[in-house]
Amino acid sequence: MITDSSPVKSSSAMRRRSLLIEGVIVVVIALFIQFGAPLLLTAIGQEFRINMLGRFMSLAIVALGIDLIWGYTGMLSLGHGIFFSLGGYALGMFLQLQLPEGQLPEFFTLFGVDKLPGFWQPFHSLPFTLAAIVLIPASIAALLGYLVFRNRIRGVYFSILTQASLIVFFNFFNSQQKLINGTNGLKTDTTKIFGVYAGSDQAQAVFYTLTVIFLVLAYLLCRWLTSGRLGRLLIAIRDDESRVRFSGYDPTGFKVLVFAVSAGLAGIAGALYTVQSGIISPKTMDIAFSIEMVIWVAVGGRASLVGAIFGALAVNFAKSLLSEQFPEIWLFFQGALFLVVVTVLPGGFVGWLRNEGQELLRSLLGRPRRIMTYPSLAEDPEVDYERQNLRN
Repeated sequence: MITDSSPVKSSSAMRRRSLLIEGVIVVVIALFIQFGAPLLLTAIGQEFRINMLGRFMSLAIVALGIDLIWGYTGMLSLGHGIFFSLGGYALGMFLQLQLPEGQLPEFFTLFGVDKLPGFWQPFHSLPFTLAAIVLIPASIAALLGYLVFRNRIRGVYFSILTQASLIVFFNFFNSQQKLINGTNGLKTDTTKIFGVYAGSDQAQAVFYTLTVIFLVLAYLLCRWLTSGRLGRLLIAIRDDESRVRFSGYDPTGFKVLVFAVSAGLAGIAGALYTVQSGIISPKTMDIAFSIEMVIWVAVGGRASLVGAIFGALAVNFAKSLLSEQFPEIWLFFQGALFLVVVTVLPGGFVGWLRNEGQELLRSLLGRPRRIMTYPSLAEDPEVDYERQNLRN
């Protein structure tokens, strides 16, 4: 019989307390980013970086999705630019259609198109557009993932397939001048939404707030998915998929689900990034941009949601500052940063803080080193409870 003071209930109470503390920290950070950061940047004369912070937070949403499939499930996608761009194009098409009845977006007239193409028609509707931002990328990822995972394609072959898909999408969007303005993309800052220019300060303030909200929601969703049994199963798939199959699970459905969720997050990020940068173009389907997404997660720390957010913000702010100071050689800094992380900090900055950083702090405080033999298992009340019951 399990009493109120049993290890299982004690463990549950500890987890609830830990989640409560984590929730309070997330809310405090979100409130600071929403209200404190703009005031701080304005006070030091860096007001223009508020928009930059908003864009980088939207990129952090993509990083969370990448971390979900790469850090926790072991699938390295080098083609997330597809899903990011599809979300951006969906919202861009809606904004392009905010015109008086009978008028067409300007680029159509330049190419002699006098009738709106059929696939543009649904984007007159805001509810359809909002659904499309998430569902189109998620559906394409689910279809691609099912075909790939059903045939047990994984590892480097999965990465190559995602990159090949990226090239296909890039060439398609880049060549369709009459349908989606090809290389030039879709400008959004001079379009209107609810009667206000999307590039105005008023609209940008709303987009900034929406980005903060969606970043928090994306974090909570990923936190929920990576916690509990599902999270442990994803890690088991990452570490030894063959053993998971031997245990009676079919990893295909779980991998498709995670890939689709990750793509949906990328679609939301693409839409938020588009309205804050003022344009969406095939450049976001460039191979280099998708590889950059992986670098953000690697720098912050794989299998760490906080690390993914930190990596996206830190790398992009560093990229911005270095490109301002060293416009000709800043790319070398980015390459060097990635090499340092891969060779010296394989767990990223958050991984270093969790392990070597804590040991360094204990050493500086004069405390003995911790014993690193499965400490979490040895101290887990649930494991101890099960051990005692098995003995009985």
